[in-house]
Amino acid sequence: MISAKFALVTDFEDLLAANRDFAAHFDLSGFDGVAHAGVAIVTCMDSRIDPLGMVGLQPGDAKIFRNPGGRVTPQALEALVLGTHLLGVSRILVVPHTRCAMASHTEDELRRRVSESSGQDASWQSFGVITDQLAALTDDIAKIRAHPLIPTTTDVAGFVYDVDTGLLEQHV
Repeated sequence: MISAKFALVTDFEDLLAANRDFAAHFDLSGFDGVAHAGVAIVTCMDSRIDPLGMVGLQPGDAKIFRNPGGRVTPQALEALVLGTHLLGVSRILVVPHTRCAMASHTEDELRRRVSESSGQDASWQSFGVITDQLAALTDDIAKIRAHPLIPTTTDVAGFVYDVDTGLLEQHV
């Protein structure tokens, strides 16, 4: 018997139905998990971004790491180290985007909005607001290039993805 605390949530039935359809045509069984195109992409969690599609890749071609703002966090660096040494990554793209909430709001604004939405004090929560997106991108690329466990032979570049045109513009 499942306790009420761990009861199955039924609000996911549409997604489970879509998953059954997906699984009926699934063709990645037995895939080795290596980035077949040798690519890793660090980008934002924004749903307007299709990390593989924007660079013409398919599932299995790249490792994807997403977070608010597409920043190179310690967790992103951890993923990139693993990717470059164990998963075939030889090229890293860092891709923030235009009209990003993390670059267009202040920390106080986000805290206020979350407080209002949750009904709880969010003044203690950090959201990693980006005051200068291009400077942050330059810093993030420098972090990757300076990391002692990222091979110097790894190509690393920074781009900004335009959510209105779908185009990438290289900055670093």
